[in-house]
Amino acid sequence: MTQMLPNRLHHTAYVTKDLEATRAFYEDVIGLPLIATYCEADELFGKERVYCHCFFGLADDSALAFFQFADPSDQAEFGPDIPSSPFHHIALNVTAEAQAALEKRIADRGLEAPDTYVLEHGYCRSVYIKDPNGMILEFTYDAPAALTGDAERRATAHAELKRWLAGDHRNNNLFRVEQHAD
Repeated sequence: MTQMLPNRLHHTAYVTKDLEATRAFYEDVIGLPLIATYCEADELFGKERVYCHCFFGLADDSALAFFQFADPSDQAEFGPDIPSSPFHHIALNVTAEAQAALEKRIADRGLEAPDTYVLEHGYCRSVYIKDPNGMILEFTYDAPAALTGDAERRATAHAELKRWLAGDHRNNNLFRVEQHAD
């Protein structure tokens, strides 16, 4: 059977309470260009909904999209707080140069912990930042040494998951400097 995979991510979509604050963050701080703004009215879920959605472009032509509704009741219905925690976030791959430029823009704006932090995963280095909605974004630069083992990780992915689910929680991240055992 031929595996049919999507070509790429088209976009992710979230509701924001403040499109201008969201625009300023994604365009001015993060550096993602605003590539489309659609202002629409549609019959959705039994009611006409008036909304605007903005798309911020990524290099592969995918996008992060944010909606804001004109009617406060629609905003309340579709715009609950975005769930965000260190384990619920968007991770975007960047070059080392793009990551350094992002860190400079963050520093130039005086943004600091707990809203920003860096984590060395070993196989990648990640810069984390919260957007105006409280959503965490991760900008990841893959360690070149880790990329060489990609075929092996793909080949052992199912076996490693099975091992972990069976209760064997040994660390298999050989790229991480400090090793933790459960």
